[in-house]
Amino acid sequence: MAVYLTKESKVLVQGMTGAEGMKHTRRMIDAGTDVVGGVNPRKAGRSVDFDDRAVPVFGTVHDAVAATGADTTVVFVPPAFAKAAVIEAADARVPLAVVITEGIPVHDAVAFHAHARRTGTRVIGPNCPGLITPGHSSAGIIPADITKPGRVGLVSRSGTLTYQLMHELRDIGFSTCVGIGGDPVIGTTHIDCLAAFEADPDTDLVVLIGEIGGDAEERAAAYIHDHVTKPVVAYVAGFTAPEGRTMGHAGAIVSGSSGTAQAKKEALETVGVRVGSTPTMTARLVLERLAQDSGK
Repeated sequence: MAVYLTKESKVLVQGMTGAEGMKHTRRMIDAGTDVVGGVNPRKAGRSVDFDDRAVPVFGTVHDAVAATGADTTVVFVPPAFAKAAVIEAADARVPLAVVITEGIPVHDAVAFHAHARRTGTRVIGPNCPGLITPGHSSAGIIPADITKPGRVGLVSRSGTLTYQLMHELRDIGFSTCVGIGGDPVIGTTHIDCLAAFEADPDTDLVVLIGEIGGDAEERAAAYIHDHVTKPVVAYVAGFTAPEGRTMGHAGAIVSGSSGTAQAKKEALETVGVRVGSTPTMTARLVLERLAQDSGK
């Protein structure tokens, strides 16, 4: 079992014929992903060769789903076309849309998230690295060769820190790693992933990576207190961030005492979550907790 993405997932790539789409489609295929098609209205009917397989290109998501049974789409289109791409996927009733594109206007994100909720499409992102079930399938840009299958779940606002924790815990491995993105408006949240990992029998421990800005981590802490029985270890990026300045992600901005790393750390620790001072220390806390649990 895995969270959101399994080896049986059939994946479309909207924007597959662009430079980034081509590069990462090849990486997804190499990771074991069943990429069943691309979508580009101007290149419908063609196919793209990836080593020993040809992936067909469809004119619309609806046509692609009808022909392939796709249940996941990865969106690599430019920001100006992202809203239309996600709405098209939602209208085709694709259950999962992974939006890699960064720089999408907030009002566009609000619109396509609302539309996706109405149709029942789960959106991960935007401005995210996607998700990976190591050894089985990858949807996005997360490197597949830095970890292995295991029993730790990972949910993160930061792409780079996702990769670092995966590498730090490469000898332990992961059930699923989800990069939810750092924009002010995102689809899938920490809480969504915590609920999914709590229900997943193949996940024993959850690593939560947060960062300054907003109150997502505080809300996650409250959810952990009320609903999560599995151990959670966390890291919060941004202790040295100056007040009032965005730090990389559009959503990572501190105003006064709101959204600070310290406030998030305290909220998590109050509900029993151990919070590392660095990514490496966070990995050590994970190893300590797993060793503790295995000794019981």
